[in-house]
Amino acid sequence: MKTLRLLLFLAVVVAASPHGADARAGDFRGWASFIVAGDWTDSEGETIEAFDNARRDLATAFERAGFERALMADYTLNPERPDSVAPGEALQGFQSAATRGTAGCLIYLTSHGSPARGSRPGSIVFGPNNQLEPAQLRTAADVACGQRPTVIVISACFSGGFIPALAEPNRMIITAARMDRSSFGCGGGITYPYFDDCVLQALETATDFIALAHEARGCVAAREQAEGLSPPSEPQVVIGGAMQLLLPTLRFDQAPR
Repeated sequence: MKTLRLLLFLAVVVAASPHGADARAGDFRGWASFIVAGDWTDSEGETIEAFDNARRDLATAFERAGFERALMADYTLNPERPDSVAPGEALQGFQSAATRGTAGCLIYLTSHGSPARGSRPGSIVFGPNNQLEPAQLRTAADVACGQRPTVIVISACFSGGFIPALAEPNRMIITAARMDRSSFGCGGGITYPYFDDCVLQALETATDFIALAHEARGCVAAREQAEGLSPPSEPQVVIGGAMQLLLPTLRFDQAPR
């Protein structure tokens, strides 16, 4: 009888907790994050705000989802902005954050991209007169994150070309496009690149990174179809074996928006 009363008491305590039995103490606590706007121009070289808008609002959205602002390396590489940093300084800032946050890594880059040509690999714009190639990003991720669980998101045209260099069992890779496709929404007067906009929308409801990737891909496809954009960008998702088991256990905070 005493055991039954104790069980009933514990059930009442759990039910009265703010989030019930599913309450979590920050699944992404201790994760370092690196969110960078690598470009600031449209195809004509005119200054646009889309990449920096995405960087700013993605940092806020991921913080709401449970990432710690103190472990977030959030940078613009636009030299026209007073808060701009050099590419090397941005990478050093991420390595510093990863030294303090050792639970895992989030890398999110939004920029223009170019496809592979012959023996030359594809790349993304990463600051003035600088390109970041897949092997360079792999080295940066290896040095900063090692074998920790790592999610890498590349929002750029032709960004699927980064997947072969980055894929590992401990990584999830999400790209805005196939290696041979453009992504959309990098022109003047647009608030965010379309892929980043869809990630922001997905962060409002997704419970984890797998759901986020699924929702963002559906959002991109629907928008491109509605606007008659062709060929479709076809965002890519690759999940390493270790991450397939881990990711469903790492859930975003669902704080009121």
